[in-house]
Amino acid sequence: MPNNISSNTSSGIAQMTDCLQGLRVIDLTRNLPGPFATRLLADLGADIIKIEPMNGDPARALGGLFEALNHGKTIEKYDFRNPEGIESIKAHLKDADVMLDSFRPGVLEGMGLDTKTLHAINPKLVIVSITGYGLGTGDDAKQEIKHEWADKAGHDINFMAMSGVLDQLKTAEGEQAMPNIQFADLAGGSDTAVIALLAAVFAAERTGKGRHIAVSMTHSLYQHMVMPKATGTLVKSFSGQTPPPQYDFLGGLLPCYCLYKTADDRYMAVGSLELKFWQGLCDVLALPELKTKHWQLGIMPNMPDSKAAAKTVAETFASQPLAHWQQAFESADVCVTPVLTLEEAKAHPLFAHQDQHQATAGWQLFE
Repeated sequence: MPNNISSNTSSGIAQMTDCLQGLRVIDLTRNLPGPFATRLLADLGADIIKIEPMNGDPARALGGLFEALNHGKTIEKYDFRNPEGIESIKAHLKDADVMLDSFRPGVLEGMGLDTKTLHAINPKLVIVSITGYGLGTGDDAKQEIKHEWADKAGHDINFMAMSGVLDQLKTAEGEQAMPNIQFADLAGGSDTAVIALLAAVFAAERTGKGRHIAVSMTHSLYQHMVMPKATGTLVKSFSGQTPPPQYDFLGGLLPCYCLYKTADDRYMAVGSLELKFWQGLCDVLALPELKTKHWQLGIMPNMPDSKAAAKTVAETFASQPLAHWQQAFESADVCVTPVLTLEEAKAHPLFAHQDQHQATAGWQLFE
């Protein structure tokens, strides 16, 4: 039996709920990437029918995650191995705009939900398959991509590892960091899927033809590394070597763009990348002698003056606790902020409009 997980939306989210009204989405996905994608669509007003297997979405076991991802969606359960269940799914797809799945390539075909069959039912249907590694060299691959990874299992940590992104997350000592945020699932999967499907829906409205898109979380995450690809080349141009992540241009090498430990073992985030912000930072720290020690004035990060400046700034921040520096920089517009814990962020005025699922919209409307 279908059911609907209801929820009050926050005022921020509700401001945009008219944007996708009338968009009908059938969601076969589970866990995090697909459900977060359809959560974003639901926040914009789309009508989401989430279809689970009889044993439910595995995310149901993870505390409030399932509710946070799926409130406001209509929930139905079918046996994906039963022809009657597949026919029920097909019935929904006759007047749907979008179908999302997160199966490995080939699984839809085995279920009788292949592209040809679905487009015979609904020519305008946009099908988005969120995959780990893309289609590889299989028959369905339309591009000349040479790899045999399409059928391999994986989770966020694997996609991050294979894309090169995980290696970018290093401590100052060069040790590998273990992320607690699912960058591949969310940036590589959810966000990329939403962009692709909305573009395809727009095209289908104009042409009358849907399409089947495979989103590769690994390839999308690799695409997101536009900065380290560029800055690594920049650092190599004056150092002669490709830098490790912790010594990349924005990886902690610059005194003006770095994390600094405070006296109580907290951190301040310094993003004073431009000269005017760096000089403002020097004023707050009472270090006027450092105002000229900036990369825009030719003091590159491998120079002794740059290293000495970083050492002086580090010693200054280490002399006082976080609360002191929060107060010192409160009225200074120099791109310096405290590193907040999750609990501190929840309580911050920035997020006062969060809803009961601790969600906030990433958008606001101008009056």
